[in-house]
Amino acid sequence: MQVENDQSYDRVLTIATSDSGGGAGVQADLKTISALGCYGMSAFAALTAQNTREVRAIHEVPPEFLKDQIDVVVEDIGVDAVKIGMLFNGELMEAVAESIARHNLQNIVLDPVMVSQSGAKLIKDEAVETLREQLFPLSDVITPNLPEAERLLEYSVESQQQVEEAARDLLEMGPKAVLLKGGHFREDQSTDCLVLDKTDEKTGKDVFWFEAERIQTDNTHGTGCTLSSAIASGLAKGDTLPEAVDKAKVYITGAIKAGSRYSIGSGGGPLHHFHNFWS
Repeated sequence: MQVENDQSYDRVLTIATSDSGGGAGVQADLKTISALGCYGMSAFAALTAQNTREVRAIHEVPPEFLKDQIDVVVEDIGVDAVKIGMLFNGELMEAVAESIARHNLQNIVLDPVMVSQSGAKLIKDEAVETLREQLFPLSDVITPNLPEAERLLEYSVESQQQVEEAARDLLEMGPKAVLLKGGHFREDQSTDCLVLDKTDEKTGKDVFWFEAERIQTDNTHGTGCTLSSAIASGLAKGDTLPEAVDKAKVYITGAIKAGSRYSIGSGGGPLHHFHNFWS
């Protein structure tokens, strides 16, 4: 007897780079998307040879092959939200921008990955301008941390009081919203600032602050990848952006707290993406 197909998946495509250690990149994205009840798909922009201590090598894929990966997913399966992670050079960024525009993809979450936790440079200097000019205007939200924001803005953000101003300056670069993450400050709370280009219909606000407990642990590898994928998953399910960020913040706090109890590798370990399922 044939079973009637009466259900559909919420589909999230990650366009990012592989992490051979499994803690960040496409691997972390797919774990997050799955843990949050969505169907994950991937388009690889590059491969890395990395572990908990270092990024030893980066191997880029040809831009045309990146576009092929996006095309076959969109044409057959469909996409409800997109998470964009590490894109090493301008040619890859141009390929992604062209694909997004050609397929009219929606719910674009861009994590502007620039430097790894171990300090390795993950984007070529000349590609930063391409990131700003071609991908920011296509993004529903960008999710930089403080060092990334400072590199994009070319000035220092030295206090919590400057965060909203910096987020508004990033908003002028074209995205519909900016989530500026305050995790690099040393307060007891980890506070992120979301600024929208127009007021949220449900709340009438255009600025939102999200606070969570700061967990003292070295196991924070892949936090940016995880948060952005969690936001994309919420958007794929129909959440508003503030709702998606709020839920993503709860999820990542739980993943960091659970991951802090584990030991893996000799460097900065990963989060526990399936903390809600493992006993």
